[in-house]
Amino acid sequence: MNPRILVPVLVAAYLAVPLAFQSNGYLLGLIVAALTIAGIAVAWALLGNLGGMVSFGHAAFFGVGSYVSAVLTMKAGVPVFAGLLMGGVGAAVASIATMPALRLKGPYFALAILAYAHIFQILAVQLEGVTGGAGGLLSIPRFPSVLGVDFGTKLGGYFVIVTIVILAALAYDAIRRSTWGLALKAMHDSELATRVIGVPSTHLKAVMLVVSAFITGVVGAFNAHFINFLEPDYAFSGSWTVLPIAAAIFGGYRTVWGPVLGALVIYLLDQLLFKEVLPHGHQLVLGALMAGMVLWSPGGLVPVLVRRKGGRAHAHA
Repeated sequence: MNPRILVPVLVAAYLAVPLAFQSNGYLLGLIVAALTIAGIAVAWALLGNLGGMVSFGHAAFFGVGSYVSAVLTMKAGVPVFAGLLMGGVGAAVASIATMPALRLKGPYFALAILAYAHIFQILAVQLEGVTGGAGGLLSIPRFPSVLGVDFGTKLGGYFVIVTIVILAALAYDAIRRSTWGLALKAMHDSELATRVIGVPSTHLKAVMLVVSAFITGVVGAFNAHFINFLEPDYAFSGSWTVLPIAAAIFGGYRTVWGPVLGALVIYLLDQLLFKEVLPHGHQLVLGALMAGMVLWSPGGLVPVLVRRKGGRAHAHA
């Protein structure tokens, strides 16, 4: 990744935002929520752009990651930060159960993954002895203090989620630039041709699904420990699929930072502006904004910003 982009992002993430908003718990909470959506959006974009698969069921991996981490930390005494990784592993394992859907293409794959999300939600309700059933789990352990930093606060939670999102974006970029990424791009042009020359297309798609599920599971685990409760309708809510898809498309899912920027823009605009102006119809404004972006720039917001920056540089040359 270009250091000219990465360095300002890191400075803004770890210095500017905490300094600006550490005393405003409400805004910091909104930023954490937006970054939670951003983490799923990056995972969704990785699967859609590199794997060539549109998923309507990432809520399945989010919910599984949430419950795995919550249950392990509450009932097995697993440390919270280890629980985050185990949540990602649990979601990755759950994605293996969805792999028969890889034989499907287009909307059929998307709907199959959506069906798995409903299956996992039903399991969470039925396994009452483990998950608490429909009543869910309360008093999920908070993030601990490490080296004098209390990660159980909103500011501490911000540092955790922003680190997860940055690592997810870096992983997305690394895979995109790797030989796997090149093979996946070639596969999009002609899957049959790449199979003829020996590219294991199904295997690569499966790997992208597992990686995407792992990232989503880690984000779900973070959310469980940040809000300290879970119940099936919330953990497997369709919002954990719809909002990340909207964010990824709005920002530009074929770019690394587009899903992150899209999540921050649409969520913060919706909560701070549209919701204040139209308390009961703010989602209509958000939908109109999304439609306008798709019509104006199908590639998303980031390509627009890049073109404007390139145009200014050319004008000053």
